Amino acid sequence: MTAPEVSRARAIGALKRLSAREMPEGPRPLEAACDICGTSMPEDHRHLLNLEDRHMVCACESCWALRSGDAEYRPTGNRVLWLEDFVLPDEIWARFSIPIGLAFFIRGSGNVVAMYPSPAGATESELDLGAWDELARLNPVLETLEADAETLLVNRRAKPPQHVIAPTDEAYKLVGLIKANWQGLSGGPAVERVVDGFFEQLQARA
Repeated sequence: MTAPEVSRARAIGALKRLSAREMPEGPRPLEAACDICGTSMPEDHRHLLNLEDRHMVCACESCWALRSGDAEYRPTGNRVLWLEDFVLPDEIWARFSIPIGLAFFIRGSGNVVAMYPSPAGATESELDLGAWDELARLNPVLETLEADAETLLVNRRAKPPQHVIAPTDEAYKLVGLIKANWQGLSGGPAVERVVDGFFEQLQARA
């Protein structure tokens, strides 16, 4: 590097350091875009559940207010309720035909959908509605589930098993975390840590 180039590099470095010192500390940078209008928005934003194909839609404040009443969307809830005395016998769980010990249940209009995380995302499982009715009889709190807005999250890999009512977008957040951290055939230790941390945070919020 020639002497003029060295001087120019030093000058640019000095300007960058000066700008960094004088730049006022502002809000966190915008890290997401609204799935409806494309507007930039903070990482911490609202969500709508698309009822047609059951995927989560990121929404800015304006779109959330305008579209939350549409027939195709449902705003997610905000309640987190840790269920210490939840009863889920092994025979009822077996009737749900869920291949892993981690799942969430969404009650819609006249139906209940069971889903579980996988490396490809959320996988829907055919649900024995008779088994769900029996589960609701054993746990009357399930009758308070807000349709489509709230979910029952079940973690049977924990000892003792963990059960929590949470906003639907929290379940999809868990699916995304598992998908992003999955390694190998079984998921690996990173997935174990992610799932444990996720439920710890929910318990702290409850």
